[in-house]
Amino acid sequence: MISIYQLKPRFQALLRPLCHWLAQRGVTANQVTIAAVVLSGLGGAWIAYTPNSPWPLFALPVILFIRMALNAIDGMLAREFAMQSHLGAILNEMGDVVADACLYLPLAFHPDVSIWGMFGFVLLGTMVEMMGVVAVQIGGDRRYDGPFGKSDRAFAMGLLALLLGIGIPAGVWINGLLLLTIILSVITLVNRGRNALSQLEPTS
Repeated sequence: MISIYQLKPRFQALLRPLCHWLAQRGVTANQVTIAAVVLSGLGGAWIAYTPNSPWPLFALPVILFIRMALNAIDGMLAREFAMQSHLGAILNEMGDVVADACLYLPLAFHPDVSIWGMFGFVLLGTMVEMMGVVAVQIGGDRRYDGPFGKSDRAFAMGLLALLLGIGIPAGVWINGLLLLTIILSVITLVNRGRNALSQLEPTS
């Protein structure tokens, strides 16, 4: 199944001039990573504070797009401008799951969104990213296998927020969407674990 993550190289190419501009002005990869977390925290707080307002819901897809750009930029800064560090690796991995929780969990305050469904979505998303990191711990590569990675989760939540914001009547579609994301997350979790193990198996 195609994942939005596969579009990352093209997205990075578009952002490369901005990345060079930031590097020339002394902006570091870690600063960009932290900025993405702060942006997510502010967006999530806005949703939690006014759960019945459409405006933070409209803002969520925009915030997610900006955060996606920041995530791409911090990686390019680290790789292409010799800013890689152990601290940066920690901030990158932890920042993603913290930012996701800050942005997505407040959607559960919306009266039409299942608390348990959203909690399950965030929990499984964290487990998926953890599985990707565990692959490195056992001697393999960081796994980004789909079909439902970080970018796909962002698209799903952006779509959910947009539909709620424009006033689409609440119904079984909300729980159906959350259930679909949970199923796809489980498949992704299994794929990353299986592929991580197969990478380490000796070839005949």
